[in-house]
Amino acid sequence: MAIIVWFRRDLRLSDNPALYHAAATGKVIPVFIYDPRADEPWSPGSASRWWLHHSLASLQRDILARDNRLIIRQGDTLETLIELCRQSGADKIYWNECYEPNALALDKRVTSALDAQGFEHRSFNGQLFYKPGTVLNKSAKPYRVFSAFWKACLKRGIPLDTLTEPDDMATTDNALVSLTLDELQLLPKVPWDKKLKTIWKIGEAEAHQLLDEFCEDGIRMYTVARDYLAESATSRLSPHLHFGEISVRQIAARLEACIAVNTEPGLLKAAERYLSELGWREFAHHILFYFPHTVREPFDPRYKTFPYRKDRDVMTAWTNGKTGFPIVDAGMRELWHTGSMHNRVRMIVASLLTKHGQIHWLEGARWFWDTLVDADLANNTMNWQWVAGCGVDAAPYFRIFNPIRQSQKFDPKGMYLRNWLPELSGLSSKYIHAPWLAPGVFLADAEITLGETYPCPILDLTQGRDQALANYRSYVARRSDL
Repeated sequence: MAIIVWFRRDLRLSDNPALYHAAATGKVIPVFIYDPRADEPWSPGSASRWWLHHSLASLQRDILARDNRLIIRQGDTLETLIELCRQSGADKIYWNECYEPNALALDKRVTSALDAQGFEHRSFNGQLFYKPGTVLNKSAKPYRVFSAFWKACLKRGIPLDTLTEPDDMATTDNALVSLTLDELQLLPKVPWDKKLKTIWKIGEAEAHQLLDEFCEDGIRMYTVARDYLAESATSRLSPHLHFGEISVRQIAARLEACIAVNTEPGLLKAAERYLSELGWREFAHHILFYFPHTVREPFDPRYKTFPYRKDRDVMTAWTNGKTGFPIVDAGMRELWHTGSMHNRVRMIVASLLTKHGQIHWLEGARWFWDTLVDADLANNTMNWQWVAGCGVDAAPYFRIFNPIRQSQKFDPKGMYLRNWLPELSGLSSKYIHAPWLAPGVFLADAEITLGETYPCPILDLTQGRDQALANYRSYVARRSDL
């Protein structure tokens, strides 16, 4: 009996429910279908496609080492699945669920068609701790506040049970036609990805190696150093988690094992803090499941008509890392060169754009979507709305990050700034956070000419903050429901 396992964002062999149960039932036909139209208007961005190429390559190698092949196709997902069933003789399809709006609609379409044509199917939760719809408040409604949601999850207990890799994945059918990975054309035609290749190692084995390194060393610094920009105190697992090269349950189980054998003071607190970040991801997916409109509209409908402004000059300067605010420019350049950005800096750059700049949060969300290797629709949506003040559990409209103070606090010696802004490396720690405040002699000594070697600020921080607050207050005053 042959069973098609439809791989999606679960590009791993261990703790993969669909693969595990299929292999326990019959012979596995591993399949990946590239169907970007199914995700429109949030089809994978450039950085995501780059990661996907290499993640699929890693999965291909892992499956081949187990006497099987990953069948790659491109086109309409449902039509391709039906075609594969007929070509292979398989009468069952197993897959792991995704919970974004388009993915849910696709699952419904696939399920209905398979039922109509007599194909057996099973789907599993391989992405989250808890399937959306299973963590509800006392009124049987979704939680809207993270702290209450996460408390409920912890009360239920974080699942630590993980599935092993199947013992036997050998195929009985080598006749199915498969595209080559290159035929998907996921890699950029203009090779902007050279630096990414030196930074990231992609695949299931690499994800587990990163987790091991974090548990053995990085976690000790997590609580106290995670916000400091020059420190390597984060796990860097987010893209691996997004593409399913590792599961949240595997991470939680590894953290639990780490705590069990190590009584070092502060380790439990650090593990709990890190686990709560996985909880934030979980919360984002649950929120998107219940409120799918948030990918295009604010969670708080009262802000739907907020008068954001259009300013191409500000947007261009922001995307290019040329705003004149070092912490923002460093973050945007880090993003461009690495496909990632420190989480604290993500909040700072988003605040400058949406609060000081009064640019719509969707403009920033779309840029992140195209440039982040860990671009996740639920996280990206909720985080941008949090900063903009219009989302679930959001920062209030009057919370506006001051980029200078943030830079001084979390990069006091300017090490992060100097790494990404070498043109400012000659400035002392006193002035590197706001070079326009440096006396002319200091700028001259550092060979900096504002407006030439480094841009002047595109916005006045005080004026921008005051204008943002005035706009919000005026809007609130006109809305009786705010």
